[in-house]
Amino acid sequence: MSYKHGITVQENPTTLEQPIESLSSLQVAFGTAPINMAEDIDAVVNKPIKIQNYEEAKAKLGYSDNWESYTLCEVMDASFRQIKAGPVVFVNVIDPEMHKKSVSAESIEIVEKEAKIEKEGILLDSLVLKNKDGATTYVKDTDYIADFDNEGNVVISALSGGAITDSTNSLQADFDQLDPSKVTNEDVIGGYDSTTNEYKGIETVSTIFPKLDSVPTILFAPGFSKDTAVGAALASKSEGINGSFKTENVLDVEGNSIDEAIEDKYMKIFEDKSSMVCWPKVKIRGKVYWLSSILAPVLSRTDAENGDVPYKSPSNKRVPVEAGVTSDGKEMFLDQLLGNRLNGKGIVTAINMRGWRIWGNNTAMYDYDIHQYEVPDPKDRFIAVRRMFNWWGNTFILNYFDEVDDPTSYRLIENAVDSENIRANGFQARGQIAGAKIEFKQSENPTSQILDGKIKFTQKIGFLTPAKEIENELEFDPTILTNSLFRGEQ
Repeated sequence: MSYKHGITVQENPTTLEQPIESLSSLQVAFGTAPINMAEDIDAVVNKPIKIQNYEEAKAKLGYSDNWESYTLCEVMDASFRQIKAGPVVFVNVIDPEMHKKSVSAESIEIVEKEAKIEKEGILLDSLVLKNKDGATTYVKDTDYIADFDNEGNVVISALSGGAITDSTNSLQADFDQLDPSKVTNEDVIGGYDSTTNEYKGIETVSTIFPKLDSVPTILFAPGFSKDTAVGAALASKSEGINGSFKTENVLDVEGNSIDEAIEDKYMKIFEDKSSMVCWPKVKIRGKVYWLSSILAPVLSRTDAENGDVPYKSPSNKRVPVEAGVTSDGKEMFLDQLLGNRLNGKGIVTAINMRGWRIWGNNTAMYDYDIHQYEVPDPKDRFIAVRRMFNWWGNTFILNYFDEVDDPTSYRLIENAVDSENIRANGFQARGQIAGAKIEFKQSENPTSQILDGKIKFTQKIGFLTPAKEIENELEFDPTILTNSLFRGEQ
């Protein structure tokens, strides 16, 4: 180290605000990513990858601003940069063995021993460089090195002493290139191959808990969930994950007007109690997002800010939105009345009421035209209550799984009853539930059932419904006026 005397200044890179971590809400996003830029391509093809922040997402999956082609990049930006909530499990369905195209004899100009191929998705291992007439093939790491710039283009730098000389002004390139247009809805839905024990697409949700030791709780696929079959697959996988867990899913519908959005939801039969349906798209800092990309991290962040208990509705939570966007790209500005029309049909939206905010408490099963006469079950109708039922049930499974196969004894039963009642009292004291009580009833546990190895608890819980409507009845009282005018007289 050299001798120092005087004043020096050292600059560090700007530290970005890290996403708030939710321990109870795990977002799971299905879609496409520019995995040609990933650290390990094979590790991110139809495999769930749990990621904590934007920098990690970019390193492990690659990043592109071309969200139409690479939908998971929109999720990275929305969750980690805009809403600042994590973690997120990403499942990329682009397979470079299937979803690619080959390019031959691409002519590129080289200036001062450096060239650039301005195309996204190039698989570096497939790159072959030749001289301009194709007669000479150059050797990587001997004649040149190649890497990606921030836009995903390939930058080629000639090495000193290599075959690419100062006089070389043109090259030919052969390469394979990812082709996101070849990804179909069927690829996103995926499936399970029993002969190879391979899971693909949405079906990989079954591998998340065994692999990551985390319960998936919010499933979404922006850009794909607008498809009827993809939406149905997400709803289907929300029940009985790994034979036990339940979760929610966030879907999108399309339309250039409120009526078209409502009709689209009706035609696609998006009416499951596990689903939250979104419309329209939204614009943030000039970029357009599917609303599902925003709602999913809002759910996660809201939980994290409230003790990791999903008892609060995402509705009326502020979001950094500057406009709504219809399916044909036109801006729209929704107020409370317009938002309520969508809410009445089980669609969550965003309105501008002294700042933009998520607006809607109802799951996809709700329809005001039907349920104004037939009161729906609140556990299926309200998003917050539905999520609490899922969360409470999932937590019960995790808390008492170790008791399975233990001897059926009074101690086992007493421990479960006492633990659950104490736990419920804590949530009640914090205002997160109205109350709960668990019982082990003899009438529901006959001897024959106990001899068969089954015991049953009965738990009653009062979850808090959202105050979706607050009314203040105003009335003019003339006596108050006259009393104020003649208050000096007896």
